[in-house]
Amino acid sequence: MATVTPQNSLIVEATVNAPIDKVWKLWNTPEDITKWNNASDDWHSPRAKIDLTPGGKFNVRMEAKDGSAGFDFGGVYDKITPQEYIAYTMGDGRKVEIHFTKSGSATNIVEKFEPENENTLELQQTGWQSILDNFKKYAETK
Repeated sequence: MATVTPQNSLIVEATVNAPIDKVWKLWNTPEDITKWNNASDDWHSPRAKIDLTPGGKFNVRMEAKDGSAGFDFGGVYDKITPQEYIAYTMGDGRKVEIHFTKSGSATNIVEKFEPENENTLELQQTGWQSILDNFKKYAETK
């Protein structure tokens, strides 16, 4: 069941067994993003561009490996607090907040995002959680 906040946002979270400086770097480096940003093994992100500054834009290309589908996931950064917080607005106007919290030698990541109306809440939460879980695996083995 999807976790929906009173503002109709969904939340996904993970604890990454890596220090916050490493997590921040891997989360925000285009070369690393292309290695972890996929919800399933039959999808990938062949390219990523980011300007991690308030007002800066980002774009990550997400595609099925067989070439049958793909889309650009992008938006504009609203607020950034290094190694703590990222807020951005997606291209369709939906808002996302990501909190990074140091927890001993690990890092907690909590993403809160406004859902779209095309897919079920459960499908959206599962997809975002899968991407976050892939990041966790990548960061813990890099």
